[in-house]
Amino acid sequence: MTETISIERDARGVATLTLDRAEKHNALSAQMIAELHAAAEALGADSRVRVVVLAARGRTFCAGGDLGWMREQLSADPVTRSREAGKLAHMLQALNTLPKPLIGRVQGNAFGGGVGMMSVCDVAVGADHVLCALTETRLGLIPATIGPYVAARMGEAMARRVFMSGRRFDAAEAVRLGLLAREVPEADLDAAVEAEVAPYLDCAPGAVAQAKALLRGFGPRIDDEVIAATIGALAETWAGEEAPEGIAAFFERRRPRWQRP
Repeated sequence: MTETISIERDARGVATLTLDRAEKHNALSAQMIAELHAAAEALGADSRVRVVVLAARGRTFCAGGDLGWMREQLSADPVTRSREAGKLAHMLQALNTLPKPLIGRVQGNAFGGGVGMMSVCDVAVGADHVLCALTETRLGLIPATIGPYVAARMGEAMARRVFMSGRRFDAAEAVRLGLLAREVPEADLDAAVEAEVAPYLDCAPGAVAQAKALLRGFGPRIDDEVIAATIGALAETWAGEEAPEGIAAFFERRRPRWQRP
C-alpha cells in the first residue's frame, strides 16, 4: 500500500506511475522518495509491464524536494545527511536505469527535483502552459543529485543557461533545452503521451531493455562514483551557511539576505 504515489496498469502492459501529493504540489518527501524507489524496482522486474508513464495529479507536476524534509537535514548529523541525500540519489538512479521505456506526462509546473524527474524519463511531453526552473540556488542549495541527469538530458552548454540562475523558463524553452520532446495544449496531452507509448508495443521488450542499457553507456558517465559525488555535494550544502538561511526565509515568507529588495 502506497500513500504518496499510485500505480495503474492496463491490459496492454502500460503502467502509469503517478505522483499523488497534489496538496503538497507533489514535493518529494522522504516517504515519496522511498515509494518511488520501490515502485521503480517492482515495475522493472514485472515482465507484464512494457512501458511506464510517469504522471502526476493536481496542478503541479513536481515542486522539487520537500522543504520540510530538507529542513530536518540542517540539524542532522553528517551520517544522516549523507544517508538521506543518498535515498534521493538512488531513487533517481532507479528510475533512470528502469529497463522499460519511461515516458513523462508533464501536466503542470516542475521545479528543482521536478526537473530531475523529467530528466530521468526517456522522453517527456508537456502541456504548453508549464513553467520549469532549477530553483535550488535561490534557496542556498544546489541541484546536486539531479545534476547528472539534467546534464545528460540538456548537455552542458544548454544546462548552463538554467542550472545555476534559478530562473523560470516556459515549455517552449524546455523544448529548446531538450528537457521536453514537445509541448502541446493540455487537452492534447494524453494523445501526445499515447503517441510516444504506442510504438513500443510493437517492439520486443527484451531488445528495448538492452538498447536502453546500451545507449546509457554511450552517454555521459553516471556511475557509482558520480552518484557518490552528488550525495556528498548535497550533504555538504545542507551543512553550509546558505541553506539554513534560504530554507528559513521560505518558511518565514521573507527574502533571503542575498535576494534583491
